[in-house]
Amino acid sequence: MPRDPLIALVGKPSSGKSTTLNSLTDTTAKVGNFPFTTIDPNRAVGYLHIPCACSRTILPGNTPPSPSDPPPLQTRCKPNYGACQKGTRSVPIELLDVAGLVPGAHQGKGLGNKFLDDLRHADALIHVVDVSGTTDQEGKATRGYDPSVDIAWLRDEIVRWVFGNLMQKWGGVKRRHTAIKATAVETLQGQFSGYGANSAIIARTLDRLALKQPLQDWDDATIQLVVEAFVDEKFPTVIALNKIDHPDADKNISKIAKQQPPERLVLCSAISEVFLRRLVKQGFVQYIPGSEFVDTREDLLDNGDSPDQVDLKELDEKLKTRIENLKDMVLFRFGSTGVNQVLSRASEVLGLVPVFPVRNIGSFGSGEAGSGGDRAAVFRDCVLVRKGSTVGDVYRKVMGDAPLAFTETVGGVRVGEDEVVGVGRNDILSFKVGRG
Repeated sequence: MPRDPLIALVGKPSSGKSTTLNSLTDTTAKVGNFPFTTIDPNRAVGYLHIPCACSRTILPGNTPPSPSDPPPLQTRCKPNYGACQKGTRSVPIELLDVAGLVPGAHQGKGLGNKFLDDLRHADALIHVVDVSGTTDQEGKATRGYDPSVDIAWLRDEIVRWVFGNLMQKWGGVKRRHTAIKATAVETLQGQFSGYGANSAIIARTLDRLALKQPLQDWDDATIQLVVEAFVDEKFPTVIALNKIDHPDADKNISKIAKQQPPERLVLCSAISEVFLRRLVKQGFVQYIPGSEFVDTREDLLDNGDSPDQVDLKELDEKLKTRIENLKDMVLFRFGSTGVNQVLSRASEVLGLVPVFPVRNIGSFGSGEAGSGGDRAAVFRDCVLVRKGSTVGDVYRKVMGDAPLAFTETVGGVRVGEDEVVGVGRNDILSFKVGRG
């Protein structure tokens, strides 16, 4: 049964990884401004924000809403996990916060081998970079450090780790490869399976390089190229430039933007997101994660709401000043804290597609037809699958090994197991278990 994707947060100590994790989840990972605050990997559930199926579907035969019609689907969308706010769905996704890596980690420096080993089953990485330049390569306080160096050395550490593991047994690998007349894909899959690699990943790795010489003739330089291509294929990385509200951040952002693909960069302020969510829980502001707007009691009253309608606490002058500074330095300037965009970008890099399994394709609910199902909660479940996945892949992920009779999509149309799913295409499915 296919497993759910796992996204790992990596970076040097004190770069803001644990704060980023806290801003993506409700976890309470220990946070501190000193190296190795996180010793054991913290697994947590983050929430990926996507357009929900309830925002683009209506019940078959429904006309525009009238008093006698069922309520809009959005008002009846009640996910079993996560939430749906006005058509924006929060879908759970597993995150891994790995303790800070330092240069020399592949040789065991700073318990590096253990931390690298925690990454082996990650499907994508979020590299949290302290773009303020106020921490050096080991996470110690400084000023004027060049954070672009961190991006280069962290990838290099992962490459050196994989390369070192492979070279320790390369002689035996070559002899076996020749003896059994295996293909390069078969041999490398045997060596890289411990990193969660399958034959498709290995094939894409070799396609990148278009190597002509047989595997048994590869020299060290060629093996190095193969490992680098494998790391880029197996661990696609989003770079989260954190602490964007620091005065020194702008010049560092400009430099990094010239060096890295723009689709892999996200500007963020994790501490700002954590602060805003704390204020929401304390009843001081209204704020939707990912938004550029924060409303205080004063804001709502100025907008015409009556005092009886506004259920927010009064702010003291110190808190007012902090919120105004955050708006000016982060929200109005960058459009949001950037935290939700970090996870969305990682999802795009992985090519994740949300699919909504329902029991009743006529009502999109979990109830049976004729039993009030068309008024029941809709779109209770959502699963994330890789781009290119088929209806059969989704079925096995949801139902396991149970026999499948047939599958229906919107309108009661039957679809085959080999049909591909995509956003707006075969992404609302009803599975009928049994012998067809």
